[in-house]
Amino acid sequence: MNDLTISLDVKSQTPLYEQIYKYIKSEIQNGGLPFKERLPSTRKLAKYLQVSRTTVDLAYEQLVSEGYIEAVPYKGYFVCELEGLYRLETAQPDREECAGEEAARCDYDFSPNGVDLNSFPQNAWRKLSKEALLEENGRIFQLGDPQGEWEVRQTIAAYLHQARAVEAEPGQIVIGAGNDFLLLLLCSMFGAGQRIAMESPTYKKAYDVFRNLSNEVRIVEADESGMRVDLLEQTDADIAYVMPSHQFPLGTVMPVKRRMQLLAWAAGREGRYIIEDDYDSEFRYKGKPIPALQGFDRAERVIYIGTFSRSVAPAIRISYLVLPKALLPVYRARGRVISSTVSRVDQRIIAGFLNEGYYERHLNKMRAIYKSRHDVLLEELKRFRGICEVNGEHAGVHLLLTFLDGRSEAAAIREAAEHGVLVYGLSRYYVGEASGRESQTVLLGYANMTEDQIRAAMQRLREAWLMREDDVYQTGREDEDEKGRAESEIKDGEKAGARVKVKMEKTSG
Repeated sequence: MNDLTISLDVKSQTPLYEQIYKYIKSEIQNGGLPFKERLPSTRKLAKYLQVSRTTVDLAYEQLVSEGYIEAVPYKGYFVCELEGLYRLETAQPDREECAGEEAARCDYDFSPNGVDLNSFPQNAWRKLSKEALLEENGRIFQLGDPQGEWEVRQTIAAYLHQARAVEAEPGQIVIGAGNDFLLLLLCSMFGAGQRIAMESPTYKKAYDVFRNLSNEVRIVEADESGMRVDLLEQTDADIAYVMPSHQFPLGTVMPVKRRMQLLAWAAGREGRYIIEDDYDSEFRYKGKPIPALQGFDRAERVIYIGTFSRSVAPAIRISYLVLPKALLPVYRARGRVISSTVSRVDQRIIAGFLNEGYYERHLNKMRAIYKSRHDVLLEELKRFRGICEVNGEHAGVHLLLTFLDGRSEAAAIREAAEHGVLVYGLSRYYVGEASGRESQTVLLGYANMTEDQIRAAMQRLREAWLMREDDVYQTGREDEDEKGRAESEIKDGEKAGARVKVKMEKTSG
């Protein structure tokens, strides 16, 4: 194909790779780059635009991760098929812990639900708390708006638009104490008996909430792109619960093509909705964070759920819903009867945390910390090549380790625990008919461990998972050596006996 004529603004605060990425993405969305169109090589485009090849590599990697283009070995980069799918129209103005006793017996805990509490912004939180409590305003200790304080919802709406490309007005946002509460609220709004589609494995608490409130859960198989929409179409589900930016626990990132198929499914019949759980989208180690599914939604069928529990601390218990406008009357009729579960003081603190730039600085700090731990863990895992396969390492704060040597998940967990290390099995997240399925995969979370602790824990796991094989090999060699010595002694004995026999015969003769 011809070179892409992209006008780059070198004075812009937007990085050059992002300008290239946005241009190609827009061309694909608008049909300027059709399906199967071959893109220029990174070397050729870099030379044409007079930028470094790394700049173009970053742009292409982001497009690949979002599913706009694909890399074909020895041929190049090609545009993925988007034709006939839900159109990307331009918007018009207007996320089980182990038993306590078991954890106490172990020195290292690779919990996939951990966060780094040692990095909690104590000083900023203390300052904002003091300011909120010193205000001469008695209203702050009264019950507030069930939906959350208007100023706080304004702040969250602005943050979501900037960080996640979520289109939301303050009136669409509902603040609640954690994602589980918000799921309870949604179930209250929709009523019992809803047919809800979920993947397996999945976020077990969400599954339990839906089932415990008398909803019918339909398990839909997933592949490397996420929930299979062709199988979703075969169910009678009205609601699909997905985690497109980083599926838990598998770590799958849903590409744009599958996202558009999912949106098309939702728009295909009245009363269908998608619940998008965006629980830890802030942490991504390859490219930039994937935009939220909600930002692509023009039929207003996506219910967006976000939280500060993963990025700040679980005890904060501040999460939020973004409701489609069509559901606001339902919320007013059935949801507002439930008082706000987040105190006005805490809401004021989180608003200040966002508005005064503390949150952005904290996120940048945590991204750097988690990236370092992520890199250390991957480096340590290189020693396990041949017996393990690593997946889900590009985002979040955990990865998956699948054994290729026939070792079961249960054996791996037991061997690790014998060496003072807690790891977690994938099987605990299977639901429906797959519940209890045997697995050969474990999860390693690294958020709550320092780099030195990760190295020390991985040494323990080498002793648990690798040294044993060496011991067996060594024992085998010792057995062979012993067998060799025994055979040698027998042969020596036979030779000695033969010599004695010959000597006796000569003597007697």
